[in-house]
Amino acid sequence: MTAIKHALQRDIFTPNDERLLSIVNVCKAGKKKRNCFLCATVTTERPVQVNVVKVKKSDKGDFYKRQTAWALRDLAVVDAKDAVKENPEFDLHFDKVYKWVASSTVEKNTFISCIWKLNQRYLRKKIDFINVSSQLLEESVPSGENQSVAGGDEEAVDEYQELNAREEQDIEIMMEGCEYAISNAEAFAEKLSRELQVLDGANIQSIMASEKQVNILMKLLDEALKEVDQIELKLSSYEEMLQSVKEQMDQISESNHLIHLSNTNNVKLLSEIEFLVNHMDLAKGHIKALQEGDLTSSRGIEACTNAADALLQCMNVALRPGHDMLHAVKQQQQRFSDLREQFARRLASHLNSVFVQQGHDQSSTLAQHSAELTLPNHHPFHRDLLRYAKLMEWLKNTDYGKYEGLTKNYMDYLSRLYEREIKDFFEVAKIKMTGTTREGKKFATLPRKESAVKQETESLHGSSGKLTGSTSSLNKLSVQSSGNRRSQSSSLLDMGNMSASDLDVADRTKFDKIFEQVLSELEPLCLAEQDFISKFFKLQQHQSTSGTTTNEVEEMDGVALSRSYTSGVPQTVSSEKDMIRQMMTKIFRCIEPELNNLIALGDKIDSFNSLYMLVKMSHHVWTAQNVDPASFLSTTLGNVLVTVKRNFDKCISNQMKQMDEVKISKKSKVGILPFVAEFEEFAALAESIFKNAERRGDLDKAYIKLIRAVFISVEKVANESQKTPRDVVMMENFHHIFATLSRLKISCLEAEKKEAKQKYTDHLQSYVIYSLGQPLEKLNHFFEGVEARVAQGIREEEVSYQLAFNKQELRKVIKEYPGKEVKKGLDNLYKKVDKHLCEEENLLQVVWHSMQDEFIRQYKHFEGLIARCYPGSGITMEFTIQDILDYCSSIAQSH
Repeated sequence: MTAIKHALQRDIFTPNDERLLSIVNVCKAGKKKRNCFLCATVTTERPVQVNVVKVKKSDKGDFYKRQTAWALRDLAVVDAKDAVKENPEFDLHFDKVYKWVASSTVEKNTFISCIWKLNQRYLRKKIDFINVSSQLLEESVPSGENQSVAGGDEEAVDEYQELNAREEQDIEIMMEGCEYAISNAEAFAEKLSRELQVLDGANIQSIMASEKQVNILMKLLDEALKEVDQIELKLSSYEEMLQSVKEQMDQISESNHLIHLSNTNNVKLLSEIEFLVNHMDLAKGHIKALQEGDLTSSRGIEACTNAADALLQCMNVALRPGHDMLHAVKQQQQRFSDLREQFARRLASHLNSVFVQQGHDQSSTLAQHSAELTLPNHHPFHRDLLRYAKLMEWLKNTDYGKYEGLTKNYMDYLSRLYEREIKDFFEVAKIKMTGTTREGKKFATLPRKESAVKQETESLHGSSGKLTGSTSSLNKLSVQSSGNRRSQSSSLLDMGNMSASDLDVADRTKFDKIFEQVLSELEPLCLAEQDFISKFFKLQQHQSTSGTTTNEVEEMDGVALSRSYTSGVPQTVSSEKDMIRQMMTKIFRCIEPELNNLIALGDKIDSFNSLYMLVKMSHHVWTAQNVDPASFLSTTLGNVLVTVKRNFDKCISNQMKQMDEVKISKKSKVGILPFVAEFEEFAALAESIFKNAERRGDLDKAYIKLIRAVFISVEKVANESQKTPRDVVMMENFHHIFATLSRLKISCLEAEKKEAKQKYTDHLQSYVIYSLGQPLEKLNHFFEGVEARVAQGIREEEVSYQLAFNKQELRKVIKEYPGKEVKKGLDNLYKKVDKHLCEEENLLQVVWHSMQDEFIRQYKHFEGLIARCYPGSGITMEFTIQDILDYCSSIAQSH
């Protein structure tokens, strides 16, 4: 915009003796035309004329031309449209209203402000400024000495500035004194030159007159310099006198410094001696307690503990540099080391004796628990030993070698003690488990010797190949499902089955309680021992600050101490937790193999026990991991849980293998397959066991594997069946599976339940269609021919004109199927279906009803063909739909 302004001033307004004060880029409102510029100008000649000029860019070239000009005195109203919001539109009211839109609000405001100032300065007429911000309408300062031309334009100020009043007055006086200055400028200039020379001469004379004063000033300066020299001489003499005084003062100051240094050294020496006496002096009572203190009584243990702490504090004193060079300090340190070694040996020997003594006392109570499924309580043993916990901490910090030796002795002895206790405990558990089995065998068979019974039990459940450990009841169920229920001895078999099944449930419940009691006894035993180890041996179980570093201990305790125990001190929390776990692993090394043996025995007794063990073990692992995921108990139970999970997977695999190896009788009908009934028993048992269990996901995976294997095996048996039609085998077994899944409501098997229902429905329909076949065979063949003619293009009403399909032929075929023959055929069909189906699923009436519906559908189909192909013939079947319903009902009731 500045460049445009200069160009307009140069090209348009300067040639017309005008100055450009403000400019705005505008276009007419409401029209899309080329932009133009509105310029506020004033003339350079008096009287001043103020104009508003419209300038437009030429169409023929890149230059501007003057288009329209309005005198400011003709302007009546300036309308800015909005005094608050920014709005580029404004109106100027001259002889008519001109509506403009500025390129920016800032340019519009600047232009309106310039118009207002020009009006205030030159016109003083009434121009209405409406919708204009009050900030733009500022009062102009009255014309004075520094008043510039209206508009405030910087370039205008530089180009033109009026003379102030004084300048005008001086010029007028000068002009009055030289009237001819205007007519003869050269004479006026010469006169001014002469007057200037006169003024210069006067100035020189004034300077010459002041020379005398300068000379007087110079004399005064010389006298002042002489006075200064005299003062310097006096100061030199004074300095010589003070030099001797300075030397004397320096000597006095040096003497005072030596005295102060001597006093300071004496104070420091006294402080060092007091430090050594206060911190490296052990009371006689503490020395006596360390040498002769009673380690059996509580008071003696407390005295020894206090003495050991005091000794440790004396030994851990942070000596200042040079102290270790003092002979007395070395002697005291050696004395402390001897006391420490002596007390450490005495303490270690006593604690080893306590371990042995407490172990003997514990063994005496072991016989009380030999016949019970409980573990001895070690709380009294732990309580007595915890009195020495602080002394163990002292031993750990001062002599790690003896501390480590005590740790090993404790682990060696306690591991043997716990091994005896735990083995006896597991023997009782095994006896209780196998005792239940023996009772079951005695109930079912004649009494035998205990070893024989146990051997038979192990051989029976070891690798029998049956679906479960307690397979007697399931095998008998399979015998029943193979067609032997109708024998006269079925009642005896049923009684035997009920007894065996009841024994299976009792055995499993008993085993579950025993296994839970075993885990419940082991958990507090391990937790109590771990807590004791942590407290007694001062090992961190949970988050805590780490101990003193090895280097620090070496510096505090000296060389001898660092040699004794810095070679393996656990310094971090993780290493101490690892040490706890290692101690627990060694002490309870027999728990994991004993648990695995117990699990193996439970799996031999009954492989379904793996379900109970999986649930119980998972719960205890989950509980242990919530307490401490890295603890010995959590790790051990986790390892055992892996074994239990393998047994569970093995149980599932065995069931799937038995399904694959199942054989059916070729002479009897199949009925409900054994593994289908066994899956029902397994699912019912598993749902009762796994209710609200943590490892529900494992059971769901097993369900999926088993049900898929059941589906495959059912289809395999159905394909191999010779006595029973394939559709009957599929229909009955999938109906049983669907009923089982619907009753148990196993969420993960919803898709399989729908699939079982679909298979049951499909094979029911297939069996009905296959078995029913074409009961009206000749009539069916006749109408097949009719449908074939219609398919060839013959109209339905013209089929009766075919020789082979005329009305007489139709009547002949219909007469061959009177109602009596139809009823006889249906009765034979009912007997055939009754032979195929088993009584367990009770599907006979369902199948018979479906056959009835299918027969009625065929009947309606024939009637429809007669009505369409033989209209008006009056030919009908010799029996009606109601007759069919009566036949089927009477046949069902008679059987």
